[in-house]
Formats: sequence, C-alpha cells, structure tokens
Amino acid sequence: MSATREFYLAQAAQCDAAAAETALGQVRDRNLRAAAAWQAMADKLERAETARAEREEAVAKLRAAAAS
Repeated sequence: MSATREFYLAQAAQCDAAAAETALGQVRDRNLRAAAAWQAMADKLERAETARAEREEAVAKLRAAAAS
C-alpha cells in the first residue's frame, strides 16, 4: 500500500494541532518540524503525480500521432 497525499496532509495537520496544544517549547518545535516534513512529503508526491500524468499524456499524444 502506498501513502497518499491526503494521508501526508492529515499527519501534518495532526502535528500542527499537537504543536498548538502543548506548552513545552521543545515539544512544540518537534511537532512543527514533523508537520513541515509531512507537508514536504505531500508536496513531493503531488509533483511526482503531476509529472507522471504529463509524461503519460505526452506518450499518448505521440502514439496517437504515430497511429495517424
């Protein structure tokens, strides 16, 4: 099973919420770093999915042009 962008965003939101709830500075900082990491993973996955879709579209166009 692969992780989805929604999963990564949910984890980031959970870490943000945990950071907001704590009074301890180090715990807050740790949760904010974790939230940033989860967000970065979500962003990277979105870029990869977009690039894959663009490549597949380009290949489909080339095949259609070759078939014509």
